[in-house]
Amino acid sequence: MFRTTLTISTLMVALGTASYAEDATALHQSPPGDPYVQVSDVLPLPEFLPGMGTLFVNPQTLPAGPFLAYDHDGKLSATIYMTPLEDLQNGTSFDNLGLGSEAVKAVDIYYNAGHPGVEKPHAHIALFHDDGAKERLAK
Repeated sequence: MFRTTLTISTLMVALGTASYAEDATALHQSPPGDPYVQVSDVLPLPEFLPGMGTLFVNPQTLPAGPFLAYDHDGKLSATIYMTPLEDLQNGTSFDNLGLGSEAVKAVDIYYNAGHPGVEKPHAHIALFHDDGAKERLAK
């Protein structure tokens, strides 16, 4: 009985891990698929934002995101969060935010006065996923 339970548990973990790996890999190339939408399709923003790339977001995770940032070749280059300063000052926590990729090579945090989609002043937290990501998103 114990052996059967252990075998079933091991199989469930393996299948769960395979499913997670499949889902994570699906985000590595644009478009990421449901539930993500391309930000420029729903807001008056250009398709490619220099410094941020082509952005996709799950609308249910706004305002924080994650926003998945893709380079001109459709490669996932960064995961970006947009956290309103007022919310942070009032004690709001943004917990368990998703990741586009577990690989993170660099992090930038900077102020933004507001833009379509996140109108309030907020912090951008950008997690760059590989060594050339920041440069690819800049152009």
